[in-house]
Amino acid sequence: MSEIFEELRTALYSVWHRRWLALAVAWGVCLLGWLVVAMIPNSYEAKARIYVDVDDVLSEQLGIAGDGREEIRRVRQTLASAVNLEKVIKSTRLGENITERSALETEIKNLDEKVTVTSEQDNLFEITATVGKGDLSDAENAVLARDVVQKLIDILRDEHVAGSRAQVSGAVTQIDEQLDERKRELEAAEQRRLAFEAQYPDLIGGSSTLVTRLQQARTEARGIEADLAAAESALAAINGQLAGTPRTIDTPGTGGPRAALAGAQAQLAELRSRGLTDEHPDVVATTRQVQILTRQVAAQGPNAGGGTPNPAYTSLVSIRADRQASVESLQSRRAAIQSDIAALMGSQAAEPEVAAEANRISRDYEVLQQNYEKLLQDREELRTRGEVEDNTSQFKFQLTDPPVVPQGPAAPNRPLLLLGVLFVGLASGAGAAYALSQLRSTFATPKKLERALDLPVIGSISMTVSEAAKELRAKRLKQFAGATAGLFGVFVILLGIEFVSVGAVA
Repeated sequence: MSEIFEELRTALYSVWHRRWLALAVAWGVCLLGWLVVAMIPNSYEAKARIYVDVDDVLSEQLGIAGDGREEIRRVRQTLASAVNLEKVIKSTRLGENITERSALETEIKNLDEKVTVTSEQDNLFEITATVGKGDLSDAENAVLARDVVQKLIDILRDEHVAGSRAQVSGAVTQIDEQLDERKRELEAAEQRRLAFEAQYPDLIGGSSTLVTRLQQARTEARGIEADLAAAESALAAINGQLAGTPRTIDTPGTGGPRAALAGAQAQLAELRSRGLTDEHPDVVATTRQVQILTRQVAAQGPNAGGGTPNPAYTSLVSIRADRQASVESLQSRRAAIQSDIAALMGSQAAEPEVAAEANRISRDYEVLQQNYEKLLQDREELRTRGEVEDNTSQFKFQLTDPPVVPQGPAAPNRPLLLLGVLFVGLASGAGAAYALSQLRSTFATPKKLERALDLPVIGSISMTVSEAAKELRAKRLKQFAGATAGLFGVFVILLGIEFVSVGAVA
């Protein structure tokens, strides 16, 4: 510990012994460093916070709402692109006196390092720009920083409003061009289809349509067969009823066999309705009477007895005529359907290459028509989206913290730099003095001499100073103190100038 203290004491003595050299070096380093600090231009930082509302109820109801957060993320990432920074430079004072492309690219590169877009939340992000143009005053640089941030905000709005409209308009134009091309192709396909159908009418719609028509014809034929069977059955039933119905009936009160037969039959029906069996004497007698009268009526003939025309028979004849016509109509329809089936089967088997051509033409036409209709639908959706975005922007911007002119420079921190230069100057002076003492073979203390020579030191002689020398030493000490105070005074003056200049900008 004593050795360390001894070394420290020796170093301080060496520096103090060469204090004027140390002070001169300190003055030189400080003046040079303060000059460099003074030449560093001030940089001013402007900020703005923006909140973006991506929820659009109208777009969601229309089904045209996109992924708003993804779109905002994309624009935020590309906001500081070279294209947008070039717009900023050309629209602010950063672009003054720039006439060459190389100078513009250099300015774009510099601005890219000084502009940041950071996300604080999903819908909240911050734009920061730091500007320090050397040929402008501090006040002008402060205003320029605010203008750069404001221009970036304007570009952000244009990206979502005007840019989105331009994008929709460009997409509609592109779809219109595709629609014109598809329309020409569809018209050509339709002409080929019409020409083919005029030559082969049975193959309209292709062989698949032919198969469908054949299946439909067979289904219809089966339906006609069922209807015809039902109609023939109904005709047979009405013929049976007509055969058992007399053409005329006896007039009541004439006493003819027919009237007696009708009365006997009514009596027999009445007996059976009462639950009498066929073995009952009354039923047996009445049945025998009905048989006798039936033989008498049959012997007389159908027109005998002078009866009146039977209206039931006339009605049955009319019904039979209708059913007969229905049967004939169904038979004719069945023959026509069978003829169509035969023709369709012949067309299907006669020319397979023609059927394949029909399939290709029909398929091409359907594909072109579907594509055309889909393009029409896409165009209408885009137009609707463009109209919605014209009236109500999908994204609503809100400046939570608008950009303002900064009141003080963001960099450099001159007070700290001035203080640092002062410490560097003092350290440099002390170091120079100590280094010079190490180059000269002198010893500050007897112990140091003893360690250096490895010989015992008998003693040391103190330096005797006269009164005149003491006065001269005191005078030089005052001069040294004044020079040292002057160095700190210059530091204080520079600090004052810095605070005054910052206050003037504010």
